[in-house]
Amino acid sequence: MLTRQVIVDGLKYIATGGLWLKNSHLPAISHTIPDDFIGLCVASNAEPATDDYVLAQLQALGVKRVRLDISDDEARPFQERFLRRLLEAGLSVTLHAVQPFEAARNMRDSQVQADWKRFVSELCQAYAGSIAALEIGNTVNRKKWAGYDMPGFMLAWQIAYDLARAHQVVVVGPNIQDFEPLYNISLLKTLGQDRRLPDVHSNNLFVERVVEPELADFRIFKHKWTRILKFNLIKKAKLLQKIGDDLGVPTLVSPVSFWAIFRIKRRFPDGAQKQADYVTRYFTLLAAAGALRHANWGAFVCHREGLIDDGLKDADYPALERVAYYKSADGVVADYQQNPSFAAFKMVSHWLNGAQYIAPVSTGNGLEMHRLQQHGQTVHIAWTVNGQCALLDQIYSPHSLQQAQLFNRDGEPAQGKQMLTESPLYLVWPQAEQIVLRTPRPVLSGTVIHAHIAGQQYFPIEEGDWRGMILAANAEQAQQLWQAWHPETLLPPAKENALRHARNAIWSLPDPRDATQQVTVKKPVRMYWHKTLLDRYKPSKAKRSWNGAMELLRRGVGTAMPLAYFEHANDSTLKRNFFISAYVPHEFAISKAFLAFKNGDSHFEGVAAETLYHAFARFCLHMHSSGIYFRDFSGGNILVQRQSDGALHFVLIDTARLHASATAIMIKQRLADLTRALHKLHWDGRKQFLQMYLGMTGRRLSWQFLWPFYLYDFKVSLKKTIGRKGVRKLLRYIKSRFA
Repeated sequence: MLTRQVIVDGLKYIATGGLWLKNSHLPAISHTIPDDFIGLCVASNAEPATDDYVLAQLQALGVKRVRLDISDDEARPFQERFLRRLLEAGLSVTLHAVQPFEAARNMRDSQVQADWKRFVSELCQAYAGSIAALEIGNTVNRKKWAGYDMPGFMLAWQIAYDLARAHQVVVVGPNIQDFEPLYNISLLKTLGQDRRLPDVHSNNLFVERVVEPELADFRIFKHKWTRILKFNLIKKAKLLQKIGDDLGVPTLVSPVSFWAIFRIKRRFPDGAQKQADYVTRYFTLLAAAGALRHANWGAFVCHREGLIDDGLKDADYPALERVAYYKSADGVVADYQQNPSFAAFKMVSHWLNGAQYIAPVSTGNGLEMHRLQQHGQTVHIAWTVNGQCALLDQIYSPHSLQQAQLFNRDGEPAQGKQMLTESPLYLVWPQAEQIVLRTPRPVLSGTVIHAHIAGQQYFPIEEGDWRGMILAANAEQAQQLWQAWHPETLLPPAKENALRHARNAIWSLPDPRDATQQVTVKKPVRMYWHKTLLDRYKPSKAKRSWNGAMELLRRGVGTAMPLAYFEHANDSTLKRNFFISAYVPHEFAISKAFLAFKNGDSHFEGVAAETLYHAFARFCLHMHSSGIYFRDFSGGNILVQRQSDGALHFVLIDTARLHASATAIMIKQRLADLTRALHKLHWDGRKQFLQMYLGMTGRRLSWQFLWPFYLYDFKVSLKKTIGRKGVRKLLRYIKSRFA
């Protein structure tokens, strides 16, 4: 639906500097957040008991304002029944009039126009004096959801707008989806020329496809321009508000937005927890922008995106996206369960609605800290981006930290909390308290954290010149592990007693928590001279191993559970550091299976070659799609486990070289990983595997995908002849000849 007129109108506006707004990616300093800023998209169903349930949950959340979809279809009777209940409860209701999809597709038909006019007229006559506003428009830039082409939408708008004006109802519209400002510019310009501008400009501000709501949108002019243009959520909100202001509609709202749990699980295993983190971070950033009058989450009850899970499966999801028409709360009340996002929504609404936003303490650098005043108190809403962490005692003075009340994302006291993670934290002081920071520019610790490992906490270590982190169930257990694994007492065994002893010494120890279990310790013991120079300003090997393992865990990629890392602060040798992880029981390393297949076997350890290829291809695809470029993807670092149902599970070790990004990695990086993993496999096996892997990405095997494998084989053979290995082999030969 990107018509010539839309493009021309948009480009003219941009050419005159319409999208220029200085520092628009930064929060607005010192402004009041409306007391009903955060709202919900709600629905009920044919059962009156659902009305009671939803109203009770709204009361529990303290919600003042809702948005209700209504259409002239079979759901209208219970939608109107629920509307009356909402109004009786004293809630502010924006009524979203939705034209049935088939009718929207045929808006030029005179009977369709008459039906639409009758429907809107009946709504206005019945509810004009009770509702807060009437929203017209329905994801108008998504024809597959709304049904409208542009002329059809303009007809629907004219009919509904004139009726709303006649009944003195506030008009909201045109409900544009995502950040596509050409539509906002063209539609508002056209409606202005027609003298039918809405009172409130509506745009559904979704940002879930950039994964973290703080990130600049890489889809705008692609990755190359992302850091330069800085189209983050705040900038999008400010620019949309500016467009509306320039074209006669200064008030902006976001009628609906969400991050569906099923979509999160494509990248992260803990979908419900990530959604709850997102709720807090999303609304805090929108409030910080100071550009919107209202912002809604929706749908309220739904297994995909809701704060409440309806107990259904994806197969039960309606054909029409709920962002376009939230027709009903499906399922039955007895099956409804609150998601973690319910408590997160309640907490963030409590602190944001009606607050005075003061300023960011930190923003745009991976550490988000936003200062507000609310309920006679000063609050910092703080979190990190993309799995990073920051230590509280490195940000606040001891006195300020001691005086603060700490609450987690869900409003529970966070006693003993020592760090900020991607799961937001609230720090609360009396308003008169002078908050003292250790530094005007707080920074991240450089350590990656998986914030949602059930039953485990993180304990920073700082003793003398030793720094590090321990993952434990509680403070007592952390102290037990620190004493058992104190780095001054961790000595690598003799070479013959180690699991591996080359550049790194790797050995096993009994687990102090359970003597029947083992842990694995890794320590550098040999550093080449050039590595000593090149790695001097990098994190230690142990910290890189910890960070790599955490990045894998965050993305649901199998790895040995990291338990601790320790590094010496003044270590010029780069060898005084330790990484400790859980021992990984496994059937075999995948390199052994590939060697067996290369030697003519069709099975290894009871696993058919084709079965292994297919399972491994799916694993690699998930890893790469999750943003992991492993970089040391050799067969010895890929362990294979056989689960009770016979399914194959893969676990990665040696994680220090890993690179992680917020988005899927490029095909060049994928092939770089695969050339290492498949090096010991014969060519027929490589081709069979690549056909599976590439087929899963929608590609077909061709010479350009095989070329990197030839290059890698040549590189390895070269290293064996003139590289370090080749030289050592030659010296051994000479020594044997003259011994």
